[in-house]
Amino acid sequence: MSIPFAERVSLRSTLVVIFFAALWFILWRQLSGEWSVNDQYSYGWFVPFFAVVLFWLRWEDAPKAREASGQRSAVSDQGTNNKRPITNNSKARAIAIGTAIVALLVLFPVRLFEIGNPDWRPLSWLHAICVVTITLIFLWSVGGVPWLRHFAFPVLFTLIAVPWVSPIEEPIVQGLMRVVAAVASEVVALFGIPAQLEGHLIRIPNGLVGVNEACSGVRSLQTSLMIGLLFGELKRLSISRRIVLIAIAAAIAFIGNCIRAFFLVWVAATQNVAAVNRWHDFAGYGIVAAVFIGTLVAAALLGRTKKEVSLWLGGAYGSEREQRSEISGQFRISAAALAWLIAVEFAAAGWYRAHEHDLARTARWEVQWPQDASNFHEIKIDDEERRILRFDRGRAAAWTLPAINSTDASSPTVRPLTCTLFFFRWNSGKNSALLASLHRPDVCLPAIGWNQSGDVGVKKYSVAPDLSLPFRHFEFRHGTGDESTQQVAHAFYCLWEDVVSPAAAKSQLPEMTTSPSEWTRDERIHAVLEGRRHLGQQVMELVIQSRGTVDPKEINARFESELPSLIKVEAQ
Repeated sequence: MSIPFAERVSLRSTLVVIFFAALWFILWRQLSGEWSVNDQYSYGWFVPFFAVVLFWLRWEDAPKAREASGQRSAVSDQGTNNKRPITNNSKARAIAIGTAIVALLVLFPVRLFEIGNPDWRPLSWLHAICVVTITLIFLWSVGGVPWLRHFAFPVLFTLIAVPWVSPIEEPIVQGLMRVVAAVASEVVALFGIPAQLEGHLIRIPNGLVGVNEACSGVRSLQTSLMIGLLFGELKRLSISRRIVLIAIAAAIAFIGNCIRAFFLVWVAATQNVAAVNRWHDFAGYGIVAAVFIGTLVAAALLGRTKKEVSLWLGGAYGSEREQRSEISGQFRISAAALAWLIAVEFAAAGWYRAHEHDLARTARWEVQWPQDASNFHEIKIDDEERRILRFDRGRAAAWTLPAINSTDASSPTVRPLTCTLFFFRWNSGKNSALLASLHRPDVCLPAIGWNQSGDVGVKKYSVAPDLSLPFRHFEFRHGTGDESTQQVAHAFYCLWEDVVSPAAAKSQLPEMTTSPSEWTRDERIHAVLEGRRHLGQQVMELVIQSRGTVDPKEINARFESELPSLIKVEAQ
């Protein structure tokens, strides 16, 4: 007994929907890692919802099969008279199918590398382009040029949420920071507040106010692009009017950020620098609200006189027999594509699992913060540091330890010790395994003016009866002149992985004995070839700072005695 044609269409349509839902879900899930850890792209969480709504709205007024069939016939007749039969466009169809197949095949290496390097932005763009290409080719195969034009915008809309690659993003961020800081300093001076511009810092009598990435306007600029594109589509504006709308949204965002920077500098000058933190986020939300309302008003004004432009230039379907033949072919292609998509996910995950079959789980531990220590206080982690490190949990604090005698014979005074502790935790899956090695003393301290003067090496310190943690001991100096006045820092660094090979489980040393990662392309590729993905890491870094030379052995003994009280071993 044969299945009625309508039921077969329903089954085939369901299969197509499942394939594209899986295709887009995998892409959005991959991009969500950046949306979660980078405030600059947090607006990306709204993009999938808007894209689905826009596609649905386009679907409601898509050309019907009968209309498209009639147009196809008309165009065919015209093409026959001109001796150019458009209905037999087999060459274009072969090129389109070949392109879609290539895009599907590229998904395998993309997914393989994404699992090992989830934060590698070029991969995100390649993944997004493959998904968009496959979707657009399918729409063209179903509805021809009219459907391609009709649905192109909601399909391409997701690209607004793909993180910009660094060579493009960094110049824009740095340029906006300098421009906003310059405008804010000039306006502040007009109000009688002495202000001096130092790069993207503004020096006022109360201290320094920085115009960082959050204040530069790049986040509100990207949000304004999304809002401008969204309202332009909802109003179905012409291309020229959409460009005007986006320009208006970007202008509102830029002016709003200049006002925000001026306001924060004014708060710092009239109150104090610490008061800036109370108003910082509130002012940012105000800019987003202004962009939303201003763009909505502009879209309404531009939409009043818009011209309706028909997009149905060409046909979509042929006869009913041709439609059935195409639907049958699309069913087979969709089934094969869905099977390939599932195979890609299993194969990519299987590559890493094959390299992880003998891994051992290490002990779990946390930092036990010395809340009752002398002068204990929290240290705010800079937004730039959060953006670079992308940790899931991070905390920093400082306190003082009982003094220790100096080894300087000319000045044998008692030297106070200041402890600064950093602890960062990366959960599995969201980031590259190389990321945790970015926060190392030999990377961070030289970046703020310290000079490395020694590397004592790695030693294991007992923190519990059945657990010893490896720490690498660095020595740094800051300043010039007499050694008795120089600042000296002894940094103890531990990188701990949740899951390691049996050999590494005994030593847990490889990452700390090597040079810091330079984040090169070769390193990323090598990590994938080794089948190494991020399975959970954490970093603890304790810096003991003093003025004047202190015997490293005494510092090491002090660290060894303090460490057990700073570690809390979790039950397995």
